[in-house]
Amino acid sequence: MAKLTPNAKGAILALIAFAIFATHDVIVKSLGGTYSPFQIVFFSVLLGFPLVTLMLIQDASRDTLRPRHPYWMALRTGAAVVTGASAFYAFAHLPLAQTYAILFASPLLITILAIPILGERVRLRRGLAVAVGLAGVLIVLRPGQADLSAGHIAAMVAAVGGAISSIIVRKIGPEERSAVLLLYPMIGNFVVMGCAMPFVYVPMPFADFAALGVIALLAFIAMIFQILAYRNGEAVIVAPMQYSQIIWASIFGYFIFNEQVDAMTYIGAGVIILSGIYIVVRESAPNASANTPVLRTRSRAGTFGGLRVGALIRRAQRNQKRADDINEDR
Repeated sequence: MAKLTPNAKGAILALIAFAIFATHDVIVKSLGGTYSPFQIVFFSVLLGFPLVTLMLIQDASRDTLRPRHPYWMALRTGAAVVTGASAFYAFAHLPLAQTYAILFASPLLITILAIPILGERVRLRRGLAVAVGLAGVLIVLRPGQADLSAGHIAAMVAAVGGAISSIIVRKIGPEERSAVLLLYPMIGNFVVMGCAMPFVYVPMPFADFAALGVIALLAFIAMIFQILAYRNGEAVIVAPMQYSQIIWASIFGYFIFNEQVDAMTYIGAGVIILSGIYIVVRESAPNASANTPVLRTRSRAGTFGGLRVGALIRRAQRNQKRADDINEDR
């Protein structure tokens, strides 16, 4: 049997990661019919803290947890809080495939935000790809032909919030500790959602509370597979694997939630996906981009607590580079 290439291994690991993320979203949707997204986010963050702490124990840095860019960090934390709650609300109230289609617009928004925040130059081809992708969003939403619900607005807010959070990490990530980038959004979610709890809390049977634990565990496991995927494969191969979620959304939506998604949603999703893949490919070309903001975005909107896997991937890559340098010195 032929041995898998690193890129093939990375692609397979990424497909596993996003299949787990899709399963995570199914549970979110199931609970969203009974409980407020604030309650779901609050308990999933609470149950996720021990898992994230286990990963942060490996951070040997003696630096403090005080952010070096407090204002950017505050904006990122606020964006993560808004993204988590709005994404969970969208999953609960929209068909899964439609929610994913709108969330897939996040890389397009990252490309736009990279202009003022990173000083990125977006040339004609990438600019056209962004315009085509945003047209795909309009195909999904069909303003004037279909009613825009709170779920649609929540999904769009989540896409924007996820893009803002990602581009800020791209800006300050090299200078901030991974622990800072991970913990502040989780703490922000915990505090904000905790303040909302007296107004939205609904008593939960043990089975539903256990399901919240499963949400946190699935997000953590998917994050591990995603890190392994980027360790093995090139980003240009691994990144487009996120679009496999639309397949899982169609399967889960049909068989579990009896969702019927119309052709226009799939057409719009296809346009968004193709434009997103084109942007990733363009950023991977030599001298095409100074910052590669989309290609270096590893995280996914809607993960519990605003947990962003990119910080952990960058730390793993730095550790690997340090180990390689030590081996070369020997």
